[in-house]
Amino acid sequence: MTVDVVNEGTAVMLSGHLDVRCSADVRETLYGYIGSHPDRDVVVDLTDVESIDATTLRMFAAAALRVERTGRRIVLRGCSPSLRRVIAFGGWRRFFAMERGEDHG
Repeated sequence: MTVDVVNEGTAVMLSGHLDVRCSADVRETLYGYIGSHPDRDVVVDLTDVESIDATTLRMFAAAALRVERTGRRIVLRGCSPSLRRVIAFGGWRRFFAMERGEDHG
């Protein structure tokens, strides 16, 4: 798993297997991005994510509630069809905006 912020500062780029073992790194990067970009939506690029667990989804949902209070939202980019199903069937969809332009499917 790697966590990286795109050079232009337009998105948080994640890859690999997102689970409890890396959730602290993901949280630190995500909340750092949220704090340093207080005037824009938070785009999380999941194009290269192979799997994601409930711990990571809960952390994304908590971040979404936090930024929602300031009129922003968490936008998930590049979700695979299987990740979309996990988000939909798990009831997570209400927390996020889904970007369609860069999707897998």
